[in-house]
Amino acid sequence: MQRIPMTAKGADALRAELEKLKREDRPRITAAIAEAREHGDLKENAEYHAAREQQGFCEGRINEIESKLGAAQIIDITHLENTGKVIFGVTVTIIDVDTDEEKVYQIVGDDEANIKQGKLSVNSPIARGLIGREEGDVVQIDTPGGTREYEVDKVEHI
Repeated sequence: MQRIPMTAKGADALRAELEKLKREDRPRITAAIAEAREHGDLKENAEYHAAREQQGFCEGRINEIESKLGAAQIIDITHLENTGKVIFGVTVTIIDVDTDEEKVYQIVGDDEANIKQGKLSVNSPIARGLIGREEGDVVQIDTPGGTREYEVDKVEHI
């Protein structure tokens, strides 16, 4: 089984979603199915078919989350010594050498990635270019907009 790297916060978020699906969504959908069944003929019962579809999505997501958590390699960066090197889970501040624009990213697992929240997938071109670099290093990274040069300004374990 291939291990899936995940931050502690990412694993906590998945566990919370799983808990909600099992404790709130699943019982609500089951009740909706039971109520729809009481309306009679299931062939032409739109509520029944909609509830069954919701049930399929819910159960699929539960299975997906359980699988991901089972394969997760949870990395809690706050328990590791900060050597100034970019590794999975760190928050890194980079400066565009050409524009002096500063960007702050946390390097996370694929499921946690959200560019609007500053969370970069470890498999993204920028993260792959930064992994293993240290504060003060200048790195060239091929981005969709072309090759960019960034300086690693700060590496934080937060």
